[in-house]
Amino acid sequence: MSAAPLNVLIVDDSAAIRSAFASIVREDPGLSLMGAAADPYEAAKMMRDTLPDVMLLDLELPKMDGLTFLRKIMSQRPLPVVVCSSHTESGSQAMIKALESGAAEVLAKPRFDSPEARREAAIRLGDALRAAVAARKGRKMRPDALSPGEKFTADVILPYREPVAVPQTAPLIAIGASTGGTEALREVLTALPADAPGIVIVQHMPEAFTGAFARRLDGLCQITVKEAETGDTVAPGLALIAPGNRHMVLRRVGRGYQVSLLDGPYVTRHRPSVDVLFRSTAQQAGANALGIILTGMGSDGAAGMLEMYQNGARTIAQDEATCVVYGMPREAVEMGGAERELPLHAIPNQITSFTGATRPKHRDGAA
Repeated sequence: MSAAPLNVLIVDDSAAIRSAFASIVREDPGLSLMGAAADPYEAAKMMRDTLPDVMLLDLELPKMDGLTFLRKIMSQRPLPVVVCSSHTESGSQAMIKALESGAAEVLAKPRFDSPEARREAAIRLGDALRAAVAARKGRKMRPDALSPGEKFTADVILPYREPVAVPQTAPLIAIGASTGGTEALREVLTALPADAPGIVIVQHMPEAFTGAFARRLDGLCQITVKEAETGDTVAPGLALIAPGNRHMVLRRVGRGYQVSLLDGPYVTRHRPSVDVLFRSTAQQAGANALGIILTGMGSDGAAGMLEMYQNGARTIAQDEATCVVYGMPREAVEMGGAERELPLHAIPNQITSFTGATRPKHRDGAA
């Protein structure tokens, strides 16, 4: 990442929210406040001479709604945009449309009612703004250059366990994704047949929005896609997406699996965390699992993928050429947990052909 802080323009009609966001930006050494506007017209005036590095945009705005403003930006003066929306059904649908219209990241309006809530808001805001810039083509920055804040491991949710042999069960696919992952998952899941192996997914996305995302995918896919609930059974032809703000873990039940949702602190700066899902998959499924890590900023999932590999699972990282942000996959490769790197279009075939067979002793590196 460049030594210069990223210039941030905040667009929100609430004076209180503008003030809270501005305070977070000012306190982050990697960010700089360019300005704060109450509506799109005021924002447009601020951008006449100089564009911000990244914009934080509300969707519910006076004079012009945020979605319309976003589309105008992307058609006239494209720049990295992080959208902030409310916890409502209409807000969830607007979030999906915002991603389809070019927003790099989507956040839920955060709470500021406790020191812990504010710390989490600062982490998510800072990381999302950085990820949006990293996702812009031609803009180089270190994907691991994250905002200040604590970074807990999966230990706070699920204790580490030495690798042990796991009895043969049904094959299972575990997928983790972040920035750019909504479209990557769409490409992968829509290419799968109705009888594909059962799938569990963590996509970094705000609370209440994962349901709308799952319903959108369900309408596009041959498989069934739903937001996960505690007790859901992993089954062929079904993909379960962890709900925003809840960790998801896998439980072995006989020759099959169920999922459970857990509260707890951020792990690797996220809730849900890919590391938590992958650790539980390593422990519960072993060689019966295929782990896949897709585009995203940061390192969530890299340590968990290594544990999956050490427990006998097959593992794949999306390659750099097809990633929106080559952060999480790169960390998985560098840590030694990813057997292979594959372009996104090659991943569905790996899912459909996976049977949970014993992994070869040597990494094959084949495409």
